[in-house]
Amino acid sequence: MELHGARAIVTGGASGIGAACVLQLRAAGARVVSLDLDDAPDSDRSLRVDVADEDAVVAAVHEASEYLGGLDIAVLSAGIGGSSPLLELSTREWDRVLAVNLRGAFVSLRECALAMIAGGPRAHGAVIVAVTSISGSSSERLMAHYAVSKAGLAQLVRTAARELGVNGIRVNAVAPGTTETPMFAATERLPGYREQVTRRAALGRLGTAADVAQAVVALCTLDWVTGQVVAADGGISLHSPIDPQEPLEATDG
Repeated sequence: MELHGARAIVTGGASGIGAACVLQLRAAGARVVSLDLDDAPDSDRSLRVDVADEDAVVAAVHEASEYLGGLDIAVLSAGIGGSSPLLELSTREWDRVLAVNLRGAFVSLRECALAMIAGGPRAHGAVIVAVTSISGSSSERLMAHYAVSKAGLAQLVRTAARELGVNGIRVNAVAPGTTETPMFAATERLPGYREQVTRRAALGRLGTAADVAQAVVALCTLDWVTGQVVAADGGISLHSPIDPQEPLEATDG
């Protein structure tokens, strides 16, 4: 897909990975509408939307598509985090995270796909990219609700890719690892956590929102890729708890 002149919606476009996607898409020549609780000053237009509110999402996608004159790209980046031991996790907190990360993503995907189809077939098709997480395929403690929401989103992406391909819509996902975002800032209360994850990343640093946005934008341009979940995590998901070299490195010197 040629990004110059493309028409895009980014949910969660006011901060973190979503804001970086807005910047990079616009730098490539796309016009971008942000759907977020807050304004996104770098977008062409901001619509204040809670993605957990179905009626608000339906109305906002319609308004954004009307403003853009159609829809070619949708980036589903809106998401929230949470931390709680499983036995202390309330159903209210469970529902809060799932309502945004999974239900909100589903409604956004559905409405964006309908807007794409309504615009008629295009030579380059259309594309939806969701932001999941490597937590959706691992088992970190204290994050059951977050991990389940991201695992569900990854499966939604794969299913949507099969169903929407006939309409010329590609559906993929980018799964970040530890990334410098406002959500990650909450880990500052965990002594040594930042240093630990930095050591375990194959590339030896934390990711940035711009790093992840590069992967999102790249997927927008790949016309023969669909139904994939691409890890953009600096190699932290390569870490193995049974790596035989780890104890040797710990005793060096």
